[in-house]
Amino acid sequence: MNARLASSRDNIDDLAERLLNGQRAALARGITLVESKKPAHREQAEALLTKVMGSTGNAFRIGVTGVPGVGKSTTIDTFGSNLTAAGHKVAVLAVDPSSTRTGGSILGDKTRMAQLAVDRNAYIRPSPSAGTLGGVAAKTRESMLLCEAAGFDVILVETVGIGQSETTVAQMVDFFLVLMLPGAGDELQGIKKGVLEIADLIAVNKAEGDGLIRARSAASEYRAALNILAPRSKHWSPPVLTISGLANEGLDDLWGQLGIFKERMQASGDWESKRAEQQLAWMWGLLNEKLQTALKANPEIKAALPDVESAVKSGHLPATAAASKLASLFGI
Repeated sequence: MNARLASSRDNIDDLAERLLNGQRAALARGITLVESKKPAHREQAEALLTKVMGSTGNAFRIGVTGVPGVGKSTTIDTFGSNLTAAGHKVAVLAVDPSSTRTGGSILGDKTRMAQLAVDRNAYIRPSPSAGTLGGVAAKTRESMLLCEAAGFDVILVETVGIGQSETTVAQMVDFFLVLMLPGAGDELQGIKKGVLEIADLIAVNKAEGDGLIRARSAASEYRAALNILAPRSKHWSPPVLTISGLANEGLDDLWGQLGIFKERMQASGDWESKRAEQQLAWMWGLLNEKLQTALKANPEIKAALPDVESAVKSGHLPATAAASKLASLFGI
């Protein structure tokens, strides 16, 4: 047993060294460990993260969202290629909806990002959501840290679309980019206020050809909508740009705005304080996850759960009383 434990430690030491040297195979293996639900893999993942933690935190973490059809993947492909051409190393964590049968990713991001897929300075990793809230992969944060340790200095987290997942992603990145379609008129009415409240920048995509005039009109409407919302930071008011991921228009301006944002947030101290709060929120989230797992595995609770759930469903037992009963069985 001791020999096996020593071998496991040696393997993690070797994996950490190769990952810190930027070896893509080691990064892929590390992400596989953090995504695994097997207890042994989870222990190895925690050990790996602990070893590389000192080499994390140096990347610009950017969340990207937008409704299906807005051109997220095309924009990320072009934007990321611009960045690698300028000397950056770009990792894309694309949070995919999972197959309900296998739990695996089904979108095939590498085929949707043709330029970055063959770029030596880019890394694309679809993360299956595995049924987590709004399609957000539970282990995206750990994957992000491993990418940073491997030397990637820009991390793009692409979400599946506008919904609850956006709030979760916004809580793990430095900057949250929302892509919108031209022709805001009727669509503006259906945009959730919450998405506008968490956006650090709105980019109206597909501003090319016949769509250019509609994109500019949409941008004006989004600016008006943002004017009635209180900005999240006194140091930053979210701008609205028109871009074309397909034609590579406006993306240099977009990167310029991200640079201004970073400078202001770092100068004010908001950059580090936000990251510190995110780390604490992450810790509590993981603790809650572990407590739920332990609670459901408790023999007394497993025995009582069918009757308690049945009583709650039928309306014979209030949810508050049911929760108290189960908590008491768990000793809390």
